[in-house]
Amino acid sequence: MEKGIWKEIEKLNREFNKLGIDQSVDYEKYYLYSLIAHSTAIEGSTLTEMETQLLFDEGVTAKDKPLIHHLMNEDLKKTYDFAMEEAKKKVPITPQFLQELNAMLMRSTGSVHHTMAGSFDSSKGEYRLCGVTAGTGGYSYMNYLKIPAKTEELCSIIRERLKSVASFHEQYELSFNAHLNLVTIHPWVDGNGRVSRLLMNYLQFYQGLFPAKIFKEDRAEYILSLQQAQEEGNNIPFLDFMSMQLKKSLSLEIEKYDRFRKKGFRFMF
Repeated sequence: MEKGIWKEIEKLNREFNKLGIDQSVDYEKYYLYSLIAHSTAIEGSTLTEMETQLLFDEGVTAKDKPLIHHLMNEDLKKTYDFAMEEAKKKVPITPQFLQELNAMLMRSTGSVHHTMAGSFDSSKGEYRLCGVTAGTGGYSYMNYLKIPAKTEELCSIIRERLKSVASFHEQYELSFNAHLNLVTIHPWVDGNGRVSRLLMNYLQFYQGLFPAKIFKEDRAEYILSLQQAQEEGNNIPFLDFMSMQLKKSLSLEIEKYDRFRKKGFRFMF
């Protein structure tokens, strides 16, 4: 199945590029808005894509929606804007860079935490000094004492792999594996999912690839694929899920483009 789906993805990618969809006016901006809206929705934000667009373009807040959801979206947008510029400059992945990303997206919603091991500020990208689990009775993430060394090791591996990946398939799988490994380390008390999805997209920007979206409606399947990979020590469940999300991302963009193109222009009175 894996080879088959990658042939389909490569075909969709060629069609996407041939149609020049990403060259349309403001396409990059609005696709980015969608990426952000889906990423924050996975973490509980209730803002829709349209509400997110109005927030970013007009500064209009959504009626009866929590302030924290607006702040999550605004901070993540600033972080994505920064990351896209850094990707153009080929800024390498380091622990300090990841901490900077986390600090930016947690700027308005982070706080100081006091634990037996000491205090840390989640609004500054500081690593957690406590244990965390994936919900009540769920998967226990790495001991906080191991986080600095494991994050350094992951960054080193990513930098080395970037030098050798050649095929389209390998480039995407590098970004998917980086996502999986960072969220499994779980360096922060909050924002791990958003940073891990951003790291995945950053590597896609860096390599000139179409950025994959993880759809909010597929949240349950997304979490399940992560849990299976973590509990089994096998990345295949997550890679399979992500290849399907990439295929879905490309397919929907092409379908949307074709739908608007077929409508053409009509005067309306």
